[in-house]
Amino acid sequence: MRMIHYNDLESLAGQEVGVSNWRQITQEQVNMFAEATGDHQWIHVDVERATRELGSPIAHGYLTLSLLPVLSSEVLRVDGVTRGINFGSNKVRFTNMVPVNSKVRLSQKCLSVEARSGGKQMTMLSTVEIEGQERPACVAEVMSILYGG
Repeated sequence: MRMIHYNDLESLAGQEVGVSNWRQITQEQVNMFAEATGDHQWIHVDVERATRELGSPIAHGYLTLSLLPVLSSEVLRVDGVTRGINFGSNKVRFTNMVPVNSKVRLSQKCLSVEARSGGKQMTMLSTVEIEGQERPACVAEVMSILYGG
């Protein structure tokens, strides 16, 4: 995990920040996500049919995206922050399916750090990789605003 102080965030602009640990995607996670979102499409929750037709059930794209906060907490720690907020995404692409029981990890590159609303807006290129596969599951430009104190 990379550590940096809030006052030094601008030094990250244009740099590879780091990579998280691998995290396994389980059918239980997929089922819980389906319950939370109401997305019960068979490719996610019908294990027999998905295994027969696809080789395995696959995780929801938005489940993969929702892992960014926990995975990014393994990539970068910023000291001197009083609060942080999600500001949005410029672009999100789901470029590959994530089979249940596969492992994913996050790699991040800091695209920019700019003053905004009394804080610092960071734009990160976040790539969710799938273990053993060349094409990533998700590529997203994600923005957050951090406030120092």
